[in-house]
Amino acid sequence: MLTKEKKLKIIKKYQTHEGDTGSSEVQIAILTSEIDELSNHLKEHHKDHSSRRGLLRKVGERRRLLRYLKKENVSSYEELVKKLKLKQAKALRRPTPEEIVEDNEKTDENDKQDRS
Repeated sequence: MLTKEKKLKIIKKYQTHEGDTGSSEVQIAILTSEIDELSNHLKEHHKDHSSRRGLLRKVGERRRLLRYLKKENVSSYEELVKKLKLKQAKALRRPTPEEIVEDNEKTDENDKQDRS
């Protein structure tokens, strides 16, 4: 658990304006430090399942807040991800019909080579 002093330092560092304690940026930064502490705890106490559940809950909450921040303010999202050194999830996309046709042609060519 974070001490008051650590929490205040995080708030000061990531606040968007004076007196800001609850913006998405601050909440994500606090969750990130809590996640770091919990993951270090679980390295020593690997059988502590209640803490593991809390960690997964915090990770999910941070993911939701990051998704919201990305939707609302992309520049702030990118800056925060760099500051906190977080991995960005790769966006999944569907292949275009042209890519599907190309892939099928490559597969057919490989099948012909394997038969010979």
